[in-house]
Amino acid sequence: MSRQLLAMMAIFLSACAAQEELATQDEEQAVRDYIAVRGLPEVDEIRSSSSDHWEILDPNFIIYETRREAFLVEFFRACHELSTKHIVADKRWDLKTINARFDTIRGCRISKIFALTEADLAELKTLGESPGSRN
Repeated sequence: MSRQLLAMMAIFLSACAAQEELATQDEEQAVRDYIAVRGLPEVDEIRSSSSDHWEILDPNFIIYETRREAFLVEFFRACHELSTKHIVADKRWDLKTINARFDTIRGCRISKIFALTEADLAELKTLGESPGSRN
């Protein structure tokens, strides 16, 4: 009986993991589709300061906000280091800028940086939410 229970638990856990992976892939594809449809302009660098902050969209994308501007940052690979408590030091060519293709955030190398308007920022922050889910 206990072997059957363990087997059922293993099947359930693997199904949950597969479902979570599909949800992550859907979120990533939604962001990629948004970039393509909106034709977001790509930039080479961001002027940074100590008051900047970022928000995770999915393991491949973050929204990076400075005092005046917002950017969508894409990594070369899924950056799971974003959500861990262990902080990896950033590698930067210049302390006042973040460059695409050379610099890192939390140890993950930046692939592309896209400039965002206020409308883009608001839409990306709610991407994937069902209508009325914020009420």
